[in-house]
Formats: sequence, C-alpha cells, structure tokens
Amino acid sequence: MPKPKQKEAEAQTGATAEAVTETVQRIPLSDLHPFEGHPFKVLDDDSMTETVESIRQMGVTNPLIVRPDPDGGYEIISGHRRHHAAELAGLDTLPVIVRQLDDDAAIIMMVDSNLQRETILPSEKALAYKMKLEAIKHQGQRTDLTSDQVGPKLTAAEKVAEDAGDSQSQVKRYIRLTNLIPELMDMVDEKKIAFNPAVELSYLKPEEQRNFLEAMDYAQAAPSVSQAQRMKKKSQEDGCSLDDMCGIMDEVKKDDMGQIAFKTSDLQKFFPKSYTPRQMSDTILRLLEQWQRRRQRDQQR
Repeated sequence: MPKPKQKEAEAQTGATAEAVTETVQRIPLSDLHPFEGHPFKVLDDDSMTETVESIRQMGVTNPLIVRPDPDGGYEIISGHRRHHAAELAGLDTLPVIVRQLDDDAAIIMMVDSNLQRETILPSEKALAYKMKLEAIKHQGQRTDLTSDQVGPKLTAAEKVAEDAGDSQSQVKRYIRLTNLIPELMDMVDEKKIAFNPAVELSYLKPEEQRNFLEAMDYAQAAPSVSQAQRMKKKSQEDGCSLDDMCGIMDEVKKDDMGQIAFKTSDLQKFFPKSYTPRQMSDTILRLLEQWQRRRQRDQQR
C-alpha cells in the first residue's frame, strides 16, 4: 500500500499528466485526420475563403481538439474547417489540445461543438442528432442502466433535445430524415423539398422513394405535406406504386385554386420601403387596370 508521500506524488503526477493533456501542442497537419463518420460538410465556399485569408494573416488562434488514434496520428474532434483552411493556407503545423476520449464521449463532443455553427444543413443536423443519440444510449448501457435514461428523468432523446435547444419531437423528426435515400436528402438540403413533407416521405421504402423521384419529375412540383402523408399511408397499407404517386402528385392543390401568390420579398424592390402589403396590392391592381385600358384602346385602333 502506497505511503502518504507516495500518494501525494502520484496525485501530483496525475494532475501533471492531465495538465499536459490540456496543453496546446503544435502537430503536423499530416498527422491529423477527420473524425470517422463526421456528418458536417467542409465546403470551399465564401466563408472558407475568408477563413483561409484570416489564417494567412493571423494563423490559427483557436486550437483544435483531437484525440490519439490507435492506428497512428490524431482524430479531429473539433476544428475540421480550421484544419482544411490551414491546408489551403499552406500551414505545416496546427495548435491542438489532445484529449483522451472514448468513442461515445468523442461523438458527443464532436456533435456539440459543430451544432454551434450558424448554418447547418438538415442532413447534417439529422446525422448529428442520430450519432449523439446512439452515443448517449450506449453510455447508458455501459453503466448498466436498464433503459436509455441518462438521469433521473431525462431519456437520451430528451438529453439531445435539451442540449440542442430543440424539442424532443423535432429531434426525432430530424433523425427520421436519415431514412431518406441520398437523392432525396440532397433535395431537402437544396430546399427543393420542404422539411415537413420530407419527414413523411422518409417512411416510404427505399424503392418507393426512388419511384417518387420519377413522380416528382413527372409532376414538375414538390409535394405538399398532405400529398406526402397520403403516399406514406398508401405505402403502409398495401404499398405505393409509381402510378399511385403520379396520381397523387398530379392533383391540383386546393390552396392553389383561384388565387395567385407573390412573395412580399419579391415585390418590395419595386415599392418604397414604407409601403404595406395592402398598398402594394392596391398599386398592382391599379397598374393592371391601366394596362388593360391601353390594350383595349390599341385593339380598337
């Protein structure tokens, strides 16, 4: 049994080891690699261009968080965009903090650090929520819990929702999107299909989803929530064929009958900023009446 001084020495050694772990180190970029299954896209967009320019001028001021990889090098937990920007800026090394994290803790930290970004695609949030939910559940199983609870009252889904500032139902709806085939998921990211109809479409079987792509192309329109719900119901009852989908997609939406809609943002550039939607509508009708009178005069000549 260690003597008191030995215990004190060991405690100091442990504290020193922990401090070293949190010390900022400079590690070659070639020794750093992305987190396996990282759900967040690193794009060469305008924001990346600005980051690269900033790094060229000031370097990387915020260290990356990494963990040792048993196969060599280090796995990035937080800082994938900074790593890519540093590559583009021509840096050889980066400041990092090395932490000893198991897979579940690493996933949770990786997701939490990236969910703080301003712009997150639906597919990114869907995959991130799913990864974190599974990691929290796995942590619970490892501590011999008989359910997926992570506390006296919080379930894993509630924990994910609480940390993200989302509702539990919304978290589950995002996770549903991971059942979409890649082509449909891309359409959600590109805003070609709205979020709520996409959630309903996620209940279709993969082959039905591929058929839906044809139905959408046939109709040259995105589905409404009602249309997506009807296809989901048909799929769950006796299957939803391509003909079924084309029939549903070919229907005229009730809201589209008898009215023409304009986005206020599209009209505002033609009017003074002080104009209300009612004033814009009145002006448009007045201009159309004038246009109609001119046409009638031209026809009479």
